[in-house]
Formats: sequence, C-alpha cells, structure tokens
Amino acid sequence: MSESAQIVPVLTIDGPAGAGKGTISRRVAQTLKWSYLDSGALYRAVGIAAAWEGIGLDEPMELAACASRTDIKFITQLHDEPVIMVNGKEATAEIRSELAGSMASALGAQAEVRKALIDLQRSYRKPPGLVADGRDMGTVIFPDAPYKFFLTASAMERANRRHKQLMEKGVSVKLDSLLHEIVARDERDANRAVAPLKPADDAIVIDSTGMPIDAVIDQVLSVLPAHYRF
Repeated sequence: MSESAQIVPVLTIDGPAGAGKGTISRRVAQTLKWSYLDSGALYRAVGIAAAWEGIGLDEPMELAACASRTDIKFITQLHDEPVIMVNGKEATAEIRSELAGSMASALGAQAEVRKALIDLQRSYRKPPGLVADGRDMGTVIFPDAPYKFFLTASAMERANRRHKQLMEKGVSVKLDSLLHEIVARDERDANRAVAPLKPADDAIVIDSTGMPIDAVIDQVLSVLPAHYRF
C-alpha cells in the first residue's frame, strides 16, 4: 500500500447479512462526502459473471481468474443505491437477489477468489476518505483503518428487514425462507477457514436490533473528530 493511501482515513463497517451495513454505510459516506465501497457487491458481481460464463462454484482457479478479469463499476445515484455494471451490462437487480447473496458467501470462502479481489478493494481508498462495508474490511482489507465498527442484529430482525425490503420492490418471498438462509449464511461466514466473519479486535460493536437508522448513524459519526463531521 502506498504512503499516500495510508494517510487516507477509512471507516469500516463489517457485520452479517441483513444488519443494515449498506444503508448505514451509504448514509455515512454521503454525510462525510467520502467514497463508498460495497465489498459484498464485488463478490456478488463475480458470482454473476461466473454464472454468465458457466463457471461452477467447484472450480476455484477458474473463479479466481474470473474475479481478476471482471469489470465492475458503481454508478452513484443521489439518495438511492448505486447502479452496478458488470462487464458492461447493468446487473443491479440480479446482484441484489438472494441467489447472488448465496453465491457471494460461497465465493468468500475461497482463498484464491479473495486474493484476486484484495487489490481491487484497496484501490477504493482515495481522498478525502473511504467508508467500506463488508465482512472483513476491518480485519483483512483495511486492518489499519482508524475507525472500525461491527454492526449486527438478531437473525429475526434481519430477516424481517430483508422481507420488508423485498416486498417493497415487488419481490414475493417467505419470511421463514429468509430466516433460514440468514442463519445458514451466518454459520458459513463465521466458520469459514479464510477470513471468518468476526469483529476486529479494535472495532466498536453496535447491536442495531430495535434501533432506528438515524440513531445508528449518529452513533457511528459520534466517534469521528468534529472536522470530519462538519
């Protein structure tokens, strides 16, 4: 990592699926006027690209090569999720599907894929600062980040949030199915051999169960020096 990159402040927000990392991270980045990295979307994008190419999850070297060559672009939209382009095709809706989420979790357990994406993730560290959300942002990708958070919530709360989000988008899904997938994904992410999901030793843990979004954002921002917030 270059000396110039090291002095760019990074705020990491790690945590399990459905904890609200994306919403909180985007809002914090907008408030600070910093760049935003959705690392989970990178893994989802690689999973989609691999599916388009017919590469199976049991082909680690081919998946790593796919990760290295896949072109992923985020087109920022004010007050909304970014549009995601994969190899020149818009894949925003496909990337946000439950299937893509499961594929991302499976890819995240493969060392060669993770290695292929490390430099790409670190390239987002540019002035004036970066807010990065994911599962190993504070432990592996940006271990020197001065501001680290681990955001969690009960499995039922996360399932309810996801169910509400999907229903608002017109996607019909059963709450029980979502809860089962979230619990299964937690198990995979926490017990994988490579970069298991866990808080960094110096991370601030926030349990957002029952907390309004604005309260979580205020708690995150309160840790930063005033010159970043105003």
